[in-house]
Amino acid sequence: MKKVMLIFPPEWVPTAPYLALPSLAAVLRKNGIETILKDINVEMFDHFFTPGYLLFVQKKIEARLKALIQREQGEALSPEDAELKEMLDHYQHIDLEHHINKVGLAKKIMRGPEFYEVEKAEWALNAFREVMEYISVCYYPASINFYPVESNLNIYRPWVSEDLLKVPHDRDVNVYADICRQLVLRAIKKDQPEVVGISIGTPVQLMAGVTFATLIKEAFPDIHVTVGGNIITRLKDEFAKKPHFFGKVFDSMITYEGEHAMVWLVEALSGKRKMSEVSNLIYKDEEGNMHVNDTYQEKVTELPPPDFDGMPWEKYFSPEKLVPYLGTRGCYWGKCTFCDHGAGYIDQFRAKHADQIVDELEYLKNKLNTKHFMFTDESFPPALFIKLPPMMVERKLDIYWTTLIRFESQLLEPEIWDMAHKSGCRSLYYGLESANERIIKLVKKDTDIEAAKTNLEQAKRVGIWSHVMCFYGFPSETEEEAEDTRQFLIKNQAMIPSVEMYFFVLYKNAPVMFAADEYKITVKDIPEHDLALDYYYTPESGQTTEEAMTRYENFYQNDFAPWAMRINAREHVFLYITHFGTSDLPDLYVKNAPESEGFQLPPKKCWDIR
Repeated sequence: MKKVMLIFPPEWVPTAPYLALPSLAAVLRKNGIETILKDINVEMFDHFFTPGYLLFVQKKIEARLKALIQREQGEALSPEDAELKEMLDHYQHIDLEHHINKVGLAKKIMRGPEFYEVEKAEWALNAFREVMEYISVCYYPASINFYPVESNLNIYRPWVSEDLLKVPHDRDVNVYADICRQLVLRAIKKDQPEVVGISIGTPVQLMAGVTFATLIKEAFPDIHVTVGGNIITRLKDEFAKKPHFFGKVFDSMITYEGEHAMVWLVEALSGKRKMSEVSNLIYKDEEGNMHVNDTYQEKVTELPPPDFDGMPWEKYFSPEKLVPYLGTRGCYWGKCTFCDHGAGYIDQFRAKHADQIVDELEYLKNKLNTKHFMFTDESFPPALFIKLPPMMVERKLDIYWTTLIRFESQLLEPEIWDMAHKSGCRSLYYGLESANERIIKLVKKDTDIEAAKTNLEQAKRVGIWSHVMCFYGFPSETEEEAEDTRQFLIKNQAMIPSVEMYFFVLYKNAPVMFAADEYKITVKDIPEHDLALDYYYTPESGQTTEEAMTRYENFYQNDFAPWAMRINAREHVFLYITHFGTSDLPDLYVKNAPESEGFQLPPKKCWDIR
């Protein structure tokens, strides 16, 4: 059987593994297929903060500046290039050794016990962000960032297929091309896989994923490159109509769930079955004909637990192992009109048995020597929230866990919350969306606001952190209705330790998109945006999209201060809660930070980052 390398490209939060690669590896290895895991996302961020890479960036800045100086000798520079020349020259004079030392120390802080001294963790995160600005200058006009801000290549758009074909060969702007040459191609040369699978789970990963796939195909034309993941599934119809991507960028696509499809693809490439027998596969045959195979849905109760062997635990930006785990697939609710997550599955919802979940958590705890688990379910079912904790307590799992959840009328009894906390639940992430009754009905969330308050009260009482997510601007929402959501957050601030506000985005596969007439929106079609996952639109009534965005911005400018935190990743907050044994953590908030500058290295010259 052919050897497989699975790649997770940038960008994702580099605090813990993403579950895709371990889930695929478990089934591949169970079927006797040698599998190598490469989390290039975390390897990239680790690589950014090394002397070798920062000296590479320094040389790249020097080369771009030299090219502009030489061009200026023959012709006048455009205002944009003149500004770039000035900026590159400015960054020639920074004390790079000082910042190399800073990020070296910052990595030690984030991965060790000093992480729990919040002034040191905050200093470390800021040290990373300062250096990311230096890296960004190197790739200008790209904006290369450290979480929670996503990077953007700016002149290339992931929702335009022609841009995806161009970007791999841009040596000035495309940071992912350099990362591919420095990390991915070297790993392939060393490990010599015959099949490479690239998992693209988020829109921001599409640019990096396509760059990696293209450069792998050029360097190793005999390797079969397949792409999969949630975003590939959502764009399956569009890519199936673009045969020029197949053979040039990648050889095949695996849609929906990929565990057994990947096994069957390897078997087909090893001569053990026909390509036409590989479910969930899209490919182009030798005659240039496109094929979209039948679909297959995984039987979740028959899948093995994820296999993390080969994941670079030492490189994640956390002091403890944080293990993602999926007890269900799809969403048990599955009705929300704004949500497109269901497009990643053939059917909406399947769950493992509760006793199987407990068995697998115990197995992973012992195998990985960790106590921290993150349920990555779309939304944790209330039945499981009631049934699972007593079983975890009876088994004496002695773990901590966190998950996403709906506000639920089924979760009102204090005993339920006592047991959840006793089982190790320490933080919950709620999708409130709106606190206005009409909008709640329109989005089909069916939230009972009084039940939501009870959920928050009980969580606070037992010591479970509650994070609430909302958005403004669902079609026809008025200013007054949006204000109901704002007031809910403000009035219940004492029970809500953290908040995220968004504005409504019209997703390609959301039910509201398929009922544009019913929701009285006019969708703007831009043919060039042939890989768009969301759309511009105009509502017939209520707030305009611009007004909703302004209200969103005003929330962060005027209302967010009580919730502003010194560390941003939910995984890090989870670790603080478990470390200190309480969800009452005033030192995590910006408002409570001491006025002194906190932890500092001995002062040395630094570049101006204003």
